[in-house]
Amino acid sequence: MPPRLVVIVGPTGAGKTRLSLALAEKTGGEIISCDSQQVYLGMDIGTGKATAAERARVAHHLLDVVEPDQDMTAARFIAMADAAIAEIAARGKPIIVVGGTGLYVRALLLGLFEGPPASPALRAELAALGSAALREELERVDPAAAAKIEKNDEKRTIRALEVYRLTGEPMSAHQARHDHRTLPRRYDARLIGLAPEREELYKLIDARVDDMIAAGFEAEVAALRARGFQPPLRSQQAIGYAELHAVAAGEVDRARGIELIKRNSRHYARRQLSWYRSDATIQWAPNPAAVDLDDVGRYLAGL
Repeated sequence: MPPRLVVIVGPTGAGKTRLSLALAEKTGGEIISCDSQQVYLGMDIGTGKATAAERARVAHHLLDVVEPDQDMTAARFIAMADAAIAEIAARGKPIIVVGGTGLYVRALLLGLFEGPPASPALRAELAALGSAALREELERVDPAAAAKIEKNDEKRTIRALEVYRLTGEPMSAHQARHDHRTLPRRYDARLIGLAPEREELYKLIDARVDDMIAAGFEAEVAALRARGFQPPLRSQQAIGYAELHAVAAGEVDRARGIELIKRNSRHYARRQLSWYRSDATIQWAPNPAAVDLDDVGRYLAGL
């Protein structure tokens, strides 16, 4: 029988880390981070990674597993997460998954869309076209995918076009057959979502960015730059890092850079909520204090 999980989801700044720590301490559980940026070494403040003190309180998994210049795919992440879940379950510990990356959460619970294998030659051909031409072709052949892929996300754009050229069918059509509303789950999981009212969420996000700056976020980015980690590395295009790299490069002034982090974080939070809202199984709460930890603990205990 597969292990039982509690999965905490929601937008950036909603309090997922705080809730996960409270639940883990109450149940004796361990936490698996399901975040596409917290996997990177040296990217701590800007990703909202659990602090050293928090990790001393509760065991965390899948933090700091790759360098910033290494790729982390959903498939690679799921393989690591499966191994961590099996290891924690073997020790009889409750498992709490905390996810800001909706794709990773969905892939962990339902598996990945299995498209055609990568074609290095085709990818090189597509990359040579340039971002503008790639985007134009994607909007023409797969408008549904184009609506979901950020304009500057060349990696996902190339993958969508690769699927189309290799199969003659839009990637969105393939994914529609991999519908999360009808697929069986790989794990028995209870999903808890945190979703403050929009005005409150925006205040939390702005305060969170201010706290990151005060905690030394700019020095963190400077250290990454000193090690040669800069855009266009995918890891360095994450919200917060991209803007502070631009400040460091003299492309934008500091005050504007910080405001852009807040604005882009608010936009990202809206996209996160839109992604999660499509899952009717998520039990929503406005804040961590509104979650009944005793009830969740009973679920994890199989009661």
